[in-house]
Amino acid sequence: PAAPCDADSNCGFNLDPYRKYVSPEAVETSLPVPGDGVGLRGKGKKKAVRIKIKVGNSHLKRLISGGIAGAVSRTVVAPLETIRTHLMVGSNGNSSTEVFESIMKNEGWTGLFRGNFVNVIRVAPSKAIELFAFDTAKKFLTPKSGEERRIPIPPSLVAGAFAGVSSTLCTYPLELIKTRLTIQRGVYDNFLHAFVKIVREEGPAELYRGLTPSLIGVVPYAATNYFAYDTLKKVYKKMFKTNEISNVPTLLIGSAAGAISSTATFPLEVARKHMQVGAVGGRKVYKNMLHALLTILEDEGVGGLYRGLGPSCMKLVPAAGISFMCYEACKKILIEEEDE
Repeated sequence: PAAPCDADSNCGFNLDPYRKYVSPEAVETSLPVPGDGVGLRGKGKKKAVRIKIKVGNSHLKRLISGGIAGAVSRTVVAPLETIRTHLMVGSNGNSSTEVFESIMKNEGWTGLFRGNFVNVIRVAPSKAIELFAFDTAKKFLTPKSGEERRIPIPPSLVAGAFAGVSSTLCTYPLELIKTRLTIQRGVYDNFLHAFVKIVREEGPAELYRGLTPSLIGVVPYAATNYFAYDTLKKVYKKMFKTNEISNVPTLLIGSAAGAISSTATFPLEVARKHMQVGAVGGRKVYKNMLHALLTILEDEGVGGLYRGLGPSCMKLVPAAGISFMCYEACKKILIEEEDE
């Protein structure tokens, strides 16, 4: 007669060979239920750990996702941001290596992260506002099935520009203070001291010095960045015939979009940094963005308009990729899992 099923027999089923060392009750409660998805959902007391945060409002979920994405991406690339800023204004050396060695010699590792706390404070709400504005504007501008196009140009292009302007208007003073803290070492003790001293000695309007070229620079940058990201996502989905994009492809797509937008708009970024620094260390004071661009072109040539492009791409490219990847990952946790 056939041997009865026991702990040493699989009874025709391809079960885990270590099942014989576990009690039948434990096996019964630990086997996954078909169709239940990823994770352990048996009847046992202990369940697999899954990160799920309940946020009722979909807009709030996007704001939180954007804030997390901005904070993570900027912290990771903080040293490259510091080197990039020094190269743009020509302080501490003329190459990435010279700037790095100078900072390490005079300040140590902490010098590479100078102003990062303020940067995170600025970037987190800025990225949250930017991504929220982009998603909202794109949703509004994108026609539904069967509807005519509302605008003659791609919705992601307009939505990207709108997102960049919205975030800049809300967070520009933090950007200016962060730049001052990075360049004017020894002048300011901390963020609050810098804010009070600038307002008291130079006036509140100084907090928005360079705002116009910044806005002019942000519009093409944000527009090309989001348009490139949205276009590359569509190309990827069409090429691989899928509607889901995992973390690594999202990282690469976001990085490529950052490289395209950064290279196209870099001269405006250089002019903005020069205007923010102002007359520090005997530097010239520029009347407007055009004056700054022409002066830099006259004094340093075309190369001056792209000074620091290498480290800028080294910082912006991974930052863009990490930001998009974190944002999409957070949306899966905060939005997709709860909206099923």
